[in-house]
Amino acid sequence: MIRYDEQAQTFTIHTKNTTYQMAVHPTGVLQHVYYGRRLRGCDLRGLIRYVDRGFSPNPDEAGLDRTFSLDMTPQEYSTCGVGDFRLPSIELALPNGSHTADLRYCGYAVAEEKYTLPGLPAFHGGGETLVVSLEDRAAGVGVDLYYGLWEEYDLITRAVRVINRGGGEIRLCRCASLCLDLPAAGLDLVTFDGRHLAERAPHRAPLLPGVRSVGSVRGASSHQHNPFVILCEHGADEDHGLCYGAMLLYSGNFEASVERDQYDNARLVMGIHPYHFSWTLAPGACFNGPEAALVCSPDGLGGMSRQYHRAIRRHLIRDSRPNTRKPVLVNNWEATYFHFDKDKLLSIAREAAALGIELFVLDDGWFGKRDDDNSGLGDWQVNTGKLPGGLEALTPELEKLGMSFGIWVEPEMVSEDSDLYRAHPDWAFQVPGRKPSRGRNQLVLDFSRQEVRDHVYAQLKAVLSSAPVAYVKWDMNRNLTDVWSAALPPHRQGEVSHRYVLGVYEVLERLRTDFPHILIEGCCGGGGRFDGGMLYYTPQIWCSDNTDGVERLRIQYGTSFCYPVCSMGAHVSAVPNEQNGRITPLATRGIAAMSGAFGYELDLCQCTPEEKAEIRRQTETYKRHWKLLHHGDYYRLTDPFADGPYTAWEQVSPDKREALVSLAAGGAQAAPPFRLLKLKGLDPARSYRVNGGAVYGGDALMYAGYPLPLMLGDYWALQLHLEAVE
Repeated sequence: MIRYDEQAQTFTIHTKNTTYQMAVHPTGVLQHVYYGRRLRGCDLRGLIRYVDRGFSPNPDEAGLDRTFSLDMTPQEYSTCGVGDFRLPSIELALPNGSHTADLRYCGYAVAEEKYTLPGLPAFHGGGETLVVSLEDRAAGVGVDLYYGLWEEYDLITRAVRVINRGGGEIRLCRCASLCLDLPAAGLDLVTFDGRHLAERAPHRAPLLPGVRSVGSVRGASSHQHNPFVILCEHGADEDHGLCYGAMLLYSGNFEASVERDQYDNARLVMGIHPYHFSWTLAPGACFNGPEAALVCSPDGLGGMSRQYHRAIRRHLIRDSRPNTRKPVLVNNWEATYFHFDKDKLLSIAREAAALGIELFVLDDGWFGKRDDDNSGLGDWQVNTGKLPGGLEALTPELEKLGMSFGIWVEPEMVSEDSDLYRAHPDWAFQVPGRKPSRGRNQLVLDFSRQEVRDHVYAQLKAVLSSAPVAYVKWDMNRNLTDVWSAALPPHRQGEVSHRYVLGVYEVLERLRTDFPHILIEGCCGGGGRFDGGMLYYTPQIWCSDNTDGVERLRIQYGTSFCYPVCSMGAHVSAVPNEQNGRITPLATRGIAAMSGAFGYELDLCQCTPEEKAEIRRQTETYKRHWKLLHHGDYYRLTDPFADGPYTAWEQVSPDKREALVSLAAGGAQAAPPFRLLKLKGLDPARSYRVNGGAVYGGDALMYAGYPLPLMLGDYWALQLHLEAVE
């Protein structure tokens, strides 16, 4: 619900559990007033206090009033170079050489439907929109602040549009999507950080004076830091305390910075990273920044996560079959790497079909001159030496087995040993006069250029049209370096990184439009581009290249703070694990992967009869409980980073009639104590039958706990299926 009080000049946004208010100061500055637990409709401007502070300058409109300073007042969109020395939201390079931006309120509009962002991902499907317009009269620049609203999920989206209304060319050097000023710095900041094979580990620390910043300048949102952060009360836990989540729907260079200022206020600014960013705006031109999504939860970190999960599943992910179970897949990569032929692939497929697996995915090595990772990228034609007759000859054999077909591609990359590179070396990112750096011995195609995108997409479309393809894995196996485009003049090279991301989005949108039946999985060396922007185009993302059943528990735990289970690609792989050499039971690997988009990545032909029986049982379990796994409310029961004896999590159906509890133990202990696992999210007035046997009260399971069995050995796991008893 959006309300404007004309007399007080306040804008108030109410969601189910929260209130957000801003106000127009007499000087025209748009102030942030309140964001937190839901309040009755009231004027909260009295929360902002004014006093003369030394060395905090006053804007001209304040006249002789030295108590009003931009350096102290909370703002909806912070300015630059005109008296606010804290984190800026916008920076302009003007024709006279100045870099100031001074914004004042000039109007608003309310629409019944949610705004859209051309060429950019955004939440969709309902919701009101508030647009608050600001302007810098001296610069001739307008800034529209967009607010989208989903009351049910306590979700408020934010976006920014900058318009050049002047007579000369200007450059936009910084454009944040979100600025949030909070009147108290007694908060913790939680970021999600790591590296390749160890993504999105939560790190929590109290805000200290100064600026704490995370981000990426790698051309992708990165393995190292995720474009999602949390600000929460010091004592907030899974079930209690006020939490603010902020997610940027963007897959390129980003920055999320939080400043605790001299008077113990907190400012969060989030958007495109200003590193080597600039955007030239001719008179009349505009720039749209990516969307950010805020969730405020009075019910702790778990409540915040579940609101994000529901909103992302229903209003961000665009799945042509949202209520249809995704097929259980087998990927041939760890079984064969580059060394396969049709007979080897079909031998794996035959074993898979017999075990209840429904989708065969052909990974790297099927195209061009691709016998290792040093050649072939960019030549997206089937290698008929490996696959005689092409995909047209392979897919009918799979269909006879009752299996559908999927394929791996890496369209953004090119090998120097490829026909594409030999014909168009200028299509790869390279700085004139410099030797390029390489990653995985490959270069990056300049997706900021339309002719490059058109050429690559034409090849992909031909391949995908040649056979009944049901699934595409879109990979990206290096970060961007030598970012320079032959298509832009020197003064516009700061646009290339953002244009690259827009180009990737465009090709993915074309793929979705031309092949709406294809399920697309995003990948970037695993989880290097796991963000809300990619989820708009790819309903699931490969969570990590690390498939170890124990380390995946940590990776999926960190990912779950924002992103739902259905979005996490998760596979069972062979042991000893390729990444760390660990040996874990097959049952444990299956339970870990089942809390994701489920599949296998091993040579099924090498499995023992006992292993095959376990795989068959796992596929049956997943098919039986997929709705609960992917659409249930998710509860983190333990923290795997706390080095406890086990990791446990739970999915509960929306009507609370059913639940699935999963638990994976750590290393074995001698003489372990008896342990009770306290569940969450159940109906305390109901009774539940556990695994078809004993009946427990919902209140007993939550407040007293479920008695765990004593089991021997390392890394054992179990699942508890709860059904309500009438």
